[in-house]
Amino acid sequence: MDIFVAYIAPVLVGIGIGILSGMLGIGGGTVLVPVFRLAFDMSAIMSTATSLFTIIPTSISGAISHVRAKTCIVSLGVAAGIGGACTSPLGVWLATISPGWAIMAVAALIIGYSAVSMLRKAIMMKPAPGNASAEGAAPGNANSVGTVARAADATAKSGSSSEGSTQVVAPTADAPVKLTRRQLAIGVGIGLIAGLASGYVGVGGGFIMVPLMLSLIGIPMKQASGTSLIAVMLLAIPGVIEQGMLGNIDYMAGILVAIGSIPGAVIGARLVRKVPERILRFIFGGFLIIAAILLVLNETGVIA
Repeated sequence: MDIFVAYIAPVLVGIGIGILSGMLGIGGGTVLVPVFRLAFDMSAIMSTATSLFTIIPTSISGAISHVRAKTCIVSLGVAAGIGGACTSPLGVWLATISPGWAIMAVAALIIGYSAVSMLRKAIMMKPAPGNASAEGAAPGNANSVGTVARAADATAKSGSSSEGSTQVVAPTADAPVKLTRRQLAIGVGIGLIAGLASGYVGVGGGFIMVPLMLSLIGIPMKQASGTSLIAVMLLAIPGVIEQGMLGNIDYMAGILVAIGSIPGAVIGARLVRKVPERILRFIFGGFLIIAAILLVLNETGVIA
């Protein structure tokens, strides 16, 4: 039993987190932090540091799968990743001078807000007809004109951005999505915010980037997931280096979870092409609510 808990259970947890990561464009930190805090009995700072360490291989695996499947926008992912890499060390520094409860409280608040926002948008969306759903496009063709048109139309109705900043151009079904310089600049700004949160609470930042990419840039959910993983892959690196130098990482636990999360992320990246966008939003929102509740219950002493 001890062997199972010490070595096999972390791998199984990693597989589940990897699947969620590949499907939802997150590094898995929103689950990893509560798992390391509750199941592994780590301190708050070690939970966030080990989570950040584990996120890198998970996001790399998922990002590679999304690039191959053409379910991401590489330029936007790189722009957001560069922005996040600049601020994640600042987030780590803030975490080292903050009490543990404050770190967990901020994580719960951010995750909870993102969950409510995502679920609200999912509820407002109409279920797609059987033949016109997101999965109705050809497999691997996430850049279809119909998908982009629906995303642009939804963004225009919401009034969330100005002219020229949300129109995603896809001249043909097989053409790559083209973004304006303004959209890429917005991507950098999104990365700056996500990087700070990533370093502070030990998450990849996908729970921030995915909703913002949907609302401010207007790309489809299926591309936001993969694009977010590219950014997570880049922005987590400086924070991990800093946490490693501070001695806050439990490498054994992180490696065991990563062993499971790497193949899990590949599976999740494949599933994203077969799941309707509305369902993805519900999965993402529900997943975030569970993570936020776990953190709150732990820090208030309800569960220990």
